[in-house]
Amino acid sequence: MTDEPVGRSTNGSVTDAEPSYIDYETFLDPAFSPTSFANSLVLATNNPSDTPLDLATPLSKVLFDIQEIDTHIHSLATSSALPLINYTKEQDDAAQKIVKELDAQISTLTDGYLRLEKEVIERYETADQVRQTVERLWQTTKIGRAVGRCLLLGRQLEAQMAEISPDGSSKKDGHRAMVRAAATLGNIRELLAASGPGEEAEHLNRINLVTSLQSSLLSPSETALQSRGQQIIREFSMSSLAPTPSGPSTYAQSEDTKARTTSALLTLHLLSPQLQLATLQSYLRTSLTSSLASLTRALTNLPNLDRTLLEVSARCQNIVALESLLESVKPPLQPSPDRANDGRQSPNFLEPLLASLDTPSLPSYFWRSLAEGLASRVSELISKGGATARTLRSQKERVKGSIRDCVIRGSQGPAGGRGREGAWEREAAVMVGSVVGALGR
Repeated sequence: MTDEPVGRSTNGSVTDAEPSYIDYETFLDPAFSPTSFANSLVLATNNPSDTPLDLATPLSKVLFDIQEIDTHIHSLATSSALPLINYTKEQDDAAQKIVKELDAQISTLTDGYLRLEKEVIERYETADQVRQTVERLWQTTKIGRAVGRCLLLGRQLEAQMAEISPDGSSKKDGHRAMVRAAATLGNIRELLAASGPGEEAEHLNRINLVTSLQSSLLSPSETALQSRGQQIIREFSMSSLAPTPSGPSTYAQSEDTKARTTSALLTLHLLSPQLQLATLQSYLRTSLTSSLASLTRALTNLPNLDRTLLEVSARCQNIVALESLLESVKPPLQPSPDRANDGRQSPNFLEPLLASLDTPSLPSYFWRSLAEGLASRVSELISKGGATARTLRSQKERVKGSIRDCVIRGSQGPAGGRGREGAWEREAAVMVGSVVGALGR
């Protein structure tokens, strides 16, 4: 450290006129290190080889320097007090002027905001409340309209169901009410299915009246329509060979049967195309099962063969009549919920059934399926031997002719018209082969 004299100017700055023992350049150096400075003081006042170090001398030096700096600061503050006060006053006066100007501007901004709040914000809040009210009113109106439409359709369905007598015997044109009821039921189901955001029935599932309508009217009506339609299909019969208590059916009765069956087909299709298809397949399976069982019994008791074959022919005539009816009925234009969206609609009810059975015609399916089941039954009878096998072999030609006549009769329509041209010849050969083939072995 160098103790060079330093002076002060009149405004308090350090000058060379006054003596000072403080080396300001050392303390103001950016690279100044307190530890290095303390170490240099200790080394300057002590011998490095001395065991006890004298720290009093360097500490006194530091304290003296601090006192000198304090005295210097006091002198500067005293000599510069008036300029500092003047400078502060000038700054305060300038600040007051700025504040006065800002107060005017702030007042203007405040007035503008209050006017804006009154003219825009308050009006916006009022308008927003009106918007919310209108939205809720619109939602309420929308729900009310949907509920009203649902109830209107429900009353319409209830009236249509009343036209169908519970015992299955229709009033005049009552079977047509089945179709109308199924269409109405489909409309209600379609309405209730539109429950997505923004759709018509978005909140209907939360309305107790609608849920009560579903459980008390829709489900029972659907069950009743399904049961009635399936019953009509199961009882379908137009054959002129089947004996009836009232004798042969008249033209009016035949037309009524067609009309009732058509209504049943349309009803089941409107409820579900798959339900209609399953009902028709069940009708065919029932005819096949009954025919196979009765033919098997008749082959073990040949005196009953002719009557049994007549019944089988009658069943096939019913199938021919059903095929003709299915081909003439077009599916309704109203879309069904579970219909495959394949971009095309079948021209009639026959095509989907033939496609599901993988057959060119229903009589062909009946005879070939019956022949397939009958072949195994005849083989079992022959393998058991006994009087039944001997009788069958001895009556082989009679059985062959009877079966062929059965196929010919059955392949004709109820009014005597032939089914699909030439189809009975191939099917007759298949049926004869299923029985005679086993008898020839």
